[in-house]
Amino acid sequence: MTRPTSGSGRQRTPSGRAAGPRSAQPRTGQSRTGQPRTGQSRAPQAKKPQAKKPQPKKPQAGKPQSGKPQPRTAQPKRAQPQKAQPKKAQTKKPQPRASSTRLGFQAPDGPRPGRAQPRPARSRVARPLPPRPGRPEIRQRWLVGIAAVVVMIFLVRLVHVQLIEGPSLAAEAEAARTATAVTPAHRGDITDANGVVLATSVDRYTVIGDPVAIKEFRGSSRGLEDGALGIAQLLAPILDVPKNELAAQLVGKSRYKVLAKNVVPEVQRAIAELEIRAYVRTDLTSRRTYPSGTVAGSLVGFVNDEQTGQGGIEAAYDDLLSGTAGSDTYERSLDGLRIPAAGQESVPAVPGDDVQLSLVHDIQWKAQDAVDEAARSTGAEYGMAIVQDVRTGEIVALADSAAVNPNDRSTSAVAGGSRAVKDVFDPGSTGKVITMAAALEGGHWKPNSRFTVPYSYTTPNGQTFHDSHQHPVQRLTLTGVLAQSSNTGTVQVGEKIPIQERQDYLEKFGFGQPTGLGLPGESVGLMPPADVADWDGRTQYTVLFGQGLSVNAMQATSVFSTVANGGVRMTPTLFEGSTSPDGETTPAERVPGQRVISEETADTLLEMMEAVTEDGGTGTSAAVPGYRVAGKTGTAQMPAGNGWTFMASFIGVAPADDPRYTVAVFLKSPRSSIFGGEVAAPVFSDIMGFTLQKMDVPPSTKEHRRLKTEW
Repeated sequence: MTRPTSGSGRQRTPSGRAAGPRSAQPRTGQSRTGQPRTGQSRAPQAKKPQAKKPQPKKPQAGKPQSGKPQPRTAQPKRAQPQKAQPKKAQTKKPQPRASSTRLGFQAPDGPRPGRAQPRPARSRVARPLPPRPGRPEIRQRWLVGIAAVVVMIFLVRLVHVQLIEGPSLAAEAEAARTATAVTPAHRGDITDANGVVLATSVDRYTVIGDPVAIKEFRGSSRGLEDGALGIAQLLAPILDVPKNELAAQLVGKSRYKVLAKNVVPEVQRAIAELEIRAYVRTDLTSRRTYPSGTVAGSLVGFVNDEQTGQGGIEAAYDDLLSGTAGSDTYERSLDGLRIPAAGQESVPAVPGDDVQLSLVHDIQWKAQDAVDEAARSTGAEYGMAIVQDVRTGEIVALADSAAVNPNDRSTSAVAGGSRAVKDVFDPGSTGKVITMAAALEGGHWKPNSRFTVPYSYTTPNGQTFHDSHQHPVQRLTLTGVLAQSSNTGTVQVGEKIPIQERQDYLEKFGFGQPTGLGLPGESVGLMPPADVADWDGRTQYTVLFGQGLSVNAMQATSVFSTVANGGVRMTPTLFEGSTSPDGETTPAERVPGQRVISEETADTLLEMMEAVTEDGGTGTSAAVPGYRVAGKTGTAQMPAGNGWTFMASFIGVAPADDPRYTVAVFLKSPRSSIFGGEVAAPVFSDIMGFTLQKMDVPPSTKEHRRLKTEW
C-alpha cells in the first residue's frame, strides 16, 4: 500500500520552487540512474506500486503516479502555467548528474533497481566532471625512453672517445707531459792549411729561472728567505748580480726567465752545486769565437744566435760545420719536474766536421797588412789582395783592407763579406793579356811582330782611341805593345782577331762565370751580348784593352794563373778538405783543369809579360829580388755615383821560369796616382816576396830570354 506524502499538497517545479499543492506521491527507493534499486527503501514499508514517471516539462499536479515507470518520451505540457526558468539555468554548461528530488532536481528516467517505486526526476544544472586520473604507465614509458636515449648518447660518445679519438687523445696527453731538451751540436772548427784555428766553438750555458716554481721555494732549512729572495741570495754571488735586482727578475707568472747568457762552465758547475734544479736550470749552448781576430775576418764570416752560418766560409760550408743536434726526451710532472720512473729517450748530438781552408794564416796576415798600408799611403778608398797557387787553383790569401773582426758585432760590417768577389770593375789593361793570348794562339801575330803606334788611332769603322798619355809615334813589337800597355797598339793587334774569337777567349778565361769559390754575395760581372752580331762598333774594340765589360778581382786573377799554369785554367777554391769528429779526413774533390791556350803560347806570353817588369816596362816596381816576375799593370774605369773613378791594379806571377803563385793587388780610387804600376806594383812586390819566402820557393836560376820591345 502506498504512503501518501505529507505536506500542504503543493508541488515543486524542477527548480525546486513551490508550484501549488503537491500531489500525494509515494517516495520510492529509486536510484539516480532511474532504475529501481534492490534492497530496502529509505523507510521500512510495504511494497509500493510504482508511480508513473512524471513528464519533465508538464508534470500533473496533485495526481499520484502509479504503475510502471514511463519511458522518457515527450511529455505533454503542464496544465498550470509555470514560472519562467531563469536564464542562468539555460546556459550551455555540462549537465550535472541527477540527484534526489528533495533537493529540487529531477530524477533520471527509469526505475532504480531495488526500489518499489521511482521518484519523480527533477532536472538540475549539470556539474563539470572531475578530471580523469593520470596514467602512470605512460609517464614511466617516457622516462624509460629518455633514459635510454641519454644512455645511448653516452655509449656512442664513449665508443667515439675510446676507439676513434682514443689514440689521438692519448698522444696529446703524452705530449703535454713530455718535454724535449735540445742538445746543440758542437760546430766544427775552421782552420787554415796548417791547422791554425780561424773559428771555433766553446761550450757556454744559459741560466734560466722558473718564477712560478720559485714561489714555492722554502729556504728556512738553509737559513734563507723564502721564494725569489731566497733564490737570489744563492745566485747573486755566482752571477755577480745585485741580490735585489736578481730577485725582481725571479718574480712573475712566467715559467721561463733568462737570467744570464754565455755562462762559462765554471759558473755552471757552481750553480749545479746549489741543488736548485727545480727552480733554476742551466741549458748548454755554444758560442762561436774567432781566435785570429781580423785575419781573414771578412772571408771567414760569422754565425747567428742559432749557430747558423751567415756569411763567408761559415755560410758556404754550413752543412759540414753545423753537425746534427741531439735531444733528451723525458716526462715531467705538473710542476715541471722530471719524473724519474717515466721513460726517457736520449739522442746524442753529432758534432760538425772541421773545415780546412787552403789559406795560409801568415800570408793572409801579410796581404791584409800590405793593402791596409797601401790604402793609407795612397789615399785609396779600399784595397784587395789575392794570392793563388797556380798549380792547384787554391787560394792562399784573400784579403780586404780594414778587415772586420767577427768577434765584434757592434756594427754590421761583419756581414759585408769579401769585396774580392762582390765588387766588379773593368779589368782595364790587365785584360790585354787575353788579347795577346788570342793573337798568339790564333797565329795572327808573333812576339816580334812590328806595329807603328801613334797616340791616337782611328779604326776602319770610324772609332777613335787614345793612349793613357801623350807620346810621339812609336815603333813597337807585339811584346812592346804589351810592355808599354798601349791602347792604340792593342786595337791594331785585335783588328786581325775575328770578333767571335774575342768573345770566345773572354769566356774561356772565365769572364761572366762563377769563380767556383762559392762565397755568398759573389758577382759574375757583366759581359757584352752573347751574340757578337749585337756588339756595337766601339765595343768590338774596347774589349781588346779591358773596357766594355766588368769582372771581380778573382776572375781577373784567374787569367794570369791560367797562363802561368801552362794554359790550363784551374777552378779557384778555398776548400782544402774536412775532418770528421772521429778524425777521418776527406780531401776536397778537385775539378779537372780546362785547357784554354797551348803550353807553347802560355810560355811565350809569360816571356812577353816579363818585359813589363823590366826596364822600359810599366811595372818595374813589381820586381822581386832573386826571382823572375811576369805581370801586367792596369788602370780601369769604375762607375762611382754620377761619375767615374779608377781601379789601379797589378797582377803578376813568380817565379816566371817555374811559376808557383799569382799575386793580384787592387786599389780603388787612389789619390796619389791612378796608375797601377805606381801604386799597386810595389804592394805586389811586398806580398809576393813574403809568400815566396814563407813557402820556401827557391830563387830563379834559369836565364831570361829578353824579347825585343821596339824595332
